[in-house]
Amino acid sequence: MFDTLKEECGLFGIYSKTLEAQKLTMYGLFAMQHRGQESAGMASSDGFGVSFFKDTGLVSNVFNDERLKKLKGHITIGHVRYSNKRESGAINAQPLTMRHSKGDLALAHNGSLINTVSLKKMLEKQGSIFQTSNETEVILHLIARSKEENIEESIIDALSQIKGAYSILFLTNEKLIAVRDPLGMRPLVIGKIQNDYVIASETPAFDLIGAEYIREVNPGEMVIIDSTGMRTKQIFESNRTAKCIFEMFYFGRPDSLLFGRNVHLTRKEIGKELAREHKVDADIVIGVPDSGISAALGYAEESGIPYDIGIMRNHYVGRTFIEPTQLDRELGVKKKLSPIVEVINNKRVVVVDDSIVRGTTSRKIIKLLKKAGAKEVYMLVSSPAVVSPCYYGVDIPTRQELIGATHSLEETRKQILADYLGYISVEGLHKSVKAASNEFCDACFTRKYPIEFSQSDIHYEEDNDE
Repeated sequence: MFDTLKEECGLFGIYSKTLEAQKLTMYGLFAMQHRGQESAGMASSDGFGVSFFKDTGLVSNVFNDERLKKLKGHITIGHVRYSNKRESGAINAQPLTMRHSKGDLALAHNGSLINTVSLKKMLEKQGSIFQTSNETEVILHLIARSKEENIEESIIDALSQIKGAYSILFLTNEKLIAVRDPLGMRPLVIGKIQNDYVIASETPAFDLIGAEYIREVNPGEMVIIDSTGMRTKQIFESNRTAKCIFEMFYFGRPDSLLFGRNVHLTRKEIGKELAREHKVDADIVIGVPDSGISAALGYAEESGIPYDIGIMRNHYVGRTFIEPTQLDRELGVKKKLSPIVEVINNKRVVVVDDSIVRGTTSRKIIKLLKKAGAKEVYMLVSSPAVVSPCYYGVDIPTRQELIGATHSLEETRKQILADYLGYISVEGLHKSVKAASNEFCDACFTRKYPIEFSQSDIHYEEDNDE
């Protein structure tokens, strides 16, 4: 399910007076390009002021040596992003920056707020003028209007007024500050390279630059890095966590250590549980690239059905590829996926994918496999049926667009042309990720939202039918 959901954003930050902060940030963002391909940005501080550059496109398109040289300083934060439906375009690229009475400030945000509408109305009544449609700008205005005397307390004051999911990096003239929301919905980790500290959304950013993983930023924790080193303070408390379970089976890179778990091995466990819940008689198991492969390996290992590579993905086709002609529309998934006919032909095929959202991509994949000669195609999914939108940063469509919410299992099977359709159960998914009670958010499968919201304040239109 590689082209129906938008990933989370990716964050990277470093404080170093001896290393090339901007270049290391660029490489850190490279390692998290999977988390956002719409835009990339970077902000740096030399202790006196903040310089920045950001634009739409991949990291390799946005940054080069000439642009990096224009970013001066020993503290740098970077951001790669996918937008939600209303926040695309270069103007909404991050980091966002501002100048105010407490000094220059830049921030980069991963997540989504659920009380932006009411906060923005309040701020506009007080005279705030918004330059973007990016919800993150609300945080900047709250900080600027805070009556607290120092920047740390101003950030705490601002964040105490927002609701939702966030991991945020703040850059001041003299400090790198990281904060994670009280429920820990979005990942954020701390590393160390030589004597310097780095912060990132995922650990592959550390692997690429040679940094050592230290630990996660705790839910509700503020991490401050400056000339004296690193210090932390617990600024918010919660009696539970609500880590995004989508990170485990879809968003995270397979080599990531995410929420304390290796993503690849976790996905293999999900595939094994899927095999225990859905036993089929087939000839081969294949995975839909890329996030379905690890689960397919687990399914094959548990079921005893041989695994093979049956689908190749073209990684050089952009996710925003325009389809202006009938020919382009007819080619559909073929631009990105190609079946290996010699592997598929005359076989009963188990195809494992990470999720089904609208069902259109699954239908196209199954048509490709059957055209390649598959006798039967059994679609198995390493997540439960998606039945409800996410309001915390995953761009899941409205409930009316979700095939799992509007169709029965049998109706969905027929719609996607599968000979068999099976989802992992909610209980099986939690078992596979070795989740403790109330550790993960699974609202997209259960409609049990961990943070309350009003229908008038959320960013997505949703029906009220229960």
